[in-house]
Amino acid sequence: MLKINIIPALQDNYVYFLEDEKTGKTAVVDPSEAQPVLDFMKDHKKAKLDYILNTHHHGDHIGGNKELKEKFGGEIVAFKGDAHRIKNIDIMVEEGSDFKIGESAADIYEVPGHTLGHIAFHFPSSMALFCGDTLFSLGCGRLFEGTAKQMWESLKKLRSLPDNTQVYCGHEYTYANGNFCLIMEPENGALHRRLIGVKRLRDAGRPSIPSMMGIEKKTNVFLRADQPDLLANVPLAKQDPVSVFAYLREQKDNF
Repeated sequence: MLKINIIPALQDNYVYFLEDEKTGKTAVVDPSEAQPVLDFMKDHKKAKLDYILNTHHHGDHIGGNKELKEKFGGEIVAFKGDAHRIKNIDIMVEEGSDFKIGESAADIYEVPGHTLGHIAFHFPSSMALFCGDTLFSLGCGRLFEGTAKQMWESLKKLRSLPDNTQVYCGHEYTYANGNFCLIMEPENGALHRRLIGVKRLRDAGRPSIPSMMGIEKKTNVFLRADQPDLLANVPLAKQDPVSVFAYLREQKDNF
């Protein structure tokens, strides 16, 4: 099992500090900057960092790599196809690769769309998914490099995980994402109830993360592009899931 700590960084990023409870091995996921991680480690008396996990190459997810690696010697773990964009990868992974933090084994998923080399780390024993900017709480990432078809296939892959999977995404976008979802699906009662809870958390200065996959399936319109309740509100003659997803993504880009 992993002990998971959330570290706010930059304006709205989240970095995750992981510790395998049995072995004490540690990792950090998507360190956008080093200082918040260093502050956390000092405050919590953590003297080592074994791994640095990157979901994709964007600067707000790898910006702290160099400093953390130089200070602690942690091994950078990233997609092998991004070796030209993420410097000094020590452990190159792809879908199906074996990787563990101590005794906590990860399933690696290739989830292109936001970027072509995006991956996600799923730790089944901890019921935890670290999905970067592919899947957000009540949203998904912009299509900077991939296609709508690629992103829809990636989201379906993540959607297939158990309902009790905790979703740790890259940013605190939940409330704004939820307001967009409400426009697309105004009669979704589960979504209305969820946003009340999200607002309470944010008003109290608490993160809305992690989300739960089961809740995302009921309230995140980007996971619902093949669901009849949502399709009734989509003004497209052709309502195949890829076309519907592309429509939703375009609407969100202009929201």
